[in-house]
Amino acid sequence: MRDTFVHIFSFLKNFCIKKFAHSVHSVYFCTNDKIEMKITILQTDIQWGDPKKNADNALKMITEAEPSDLYVLPEMWSTGFATNPMGIAEPDGGDSLEWMKEKADQFNAAICGSISIFNRSDGTYRNRQYFVTPDGEYQYYDKHHLFRYGGEDTFYEAGLDRTVVHYKGFRFLLVTCYDLRFPLWVRYHDDYDAIIVVANWPQSRQNAWQILTRARAIENQCFLIGCNRVGSDESCQYIGRSVVVSPKGHTIAQAISNKQQFITADIQLESLNRLRGKFRVLEERDRF
Repeated sequence: MRDTFVHIFSFLKNFCIKKFAHSVHSVYFCTNDKIEMKITILQTDIQWGDPKKNADNALKMITEAEPSDLYVLPEMWSTGFATNPMGIAEPDGGDSLEWMKEKADQFNAAICGSISIFNRSDGTYRNRQYFVTPDGEYQYYDKHHLFRYGGEDTFYEAGLDRTVVHYKGFRFLLVTCYDLRFPLWVRYHDDYDAIIVVANWPQSRQNAWQILTRARAIENQCFLIGCNRVGSDESCQYIGRSVVVSPKGHTIAQAISNKQQFITADIQLESLNRLRGKFRVLEERDRF
């Protein structure tokens, strides 16, 4: 009898921390299910080509916001969306990345956002999203789907690899703006709990932003953190509507239109795992 109980206990323990193969593709419970994270989105009004002014503005917003585990900045937060990077792009490891490292350490929080960079190792320009942690370490994602309609592909090189960041018990898939339109690129492969999408998403296509942020959260049963900007550049108007979406597609927090502001929300791993464990739609997803 004792051997039977030992066998059952061992089985249940393994059930909580491993994946089944073949017929059951994922197990959604973990040994530390009470993990929570406080996230603040910084919906900034980006000043064209002025990294110092944009950094000072972001710092002011971080200082005014509730202390958080993660602060998220928009796409090309330090310069605006520069399809022509000449005179705009920084070398990899430049001042904007150093600022992110410094503030991550100062506020004991991760900071995420993309920068136009010149990659000295291969001589290419990249729209590079950094995820910087308080210890000064960072991971990055190079935007895969360049916005050809706006000419982004003329100078920039597309990234080839997805990036999933592990931070404080959560797994974040990094996505940049136009990537949001491509569900196969963003598809859950048993590898993340939340999507972070940083964007310069214009007012003229705001309806798509509202729909696609919810769609990606629902179809992947994950949280989605979407950071958009406000203001204008020579090509577009931006009204923001940054958002945190639940795995069911419900709005947890949303910024208002046409206003620079920050929004803060808490996400919980327990609620995510409960949904994935009960409504196991991901096990029936198509595998291309």
